[in-house]
Amino acid sequence: MSMIFIVMLGVQIVVAILLVGLILLQQGKGATAGASFGGGASETVFGARGSANFLSRTTAVFATIFLFNSLFLGYLFSNQNRDSSILDKTPITEAVEKVNPADEKDTDIPLLPN
Repeated sequence: MSMIFIVMLGVQIVVAILLVGLILLQQGKGATAGASFGGGASETVFGARGSANFLSRTTAVFATIFLFNSLFLGYLFSNQNRDSSILDKTPITEAVEKVNPADEKDTDIPLLPN
């Protein structure tokens, strides 16, 4: 694997974790209904509507980064060399290629007459 593939995979994992965290921090649509009856949930750090806008925009930015990073990783993975197999790189394959039983003339197996 190339170094760029490993770095982009790390970015993908971090962005995915941040995206899940941001989604879990957001309130549902019905969560603000209790605020009109004195629930006190509207008094947040960002203001009454500030957290929804900030978290929504941040989630959209991370979702866009996640999407384009996924497409880029797919492109990198699809351009890998397909001619080689993992079995071609094992030592047993090299040993089998060196020993060809058809070339041996002295064998214990009797040959059938033609």
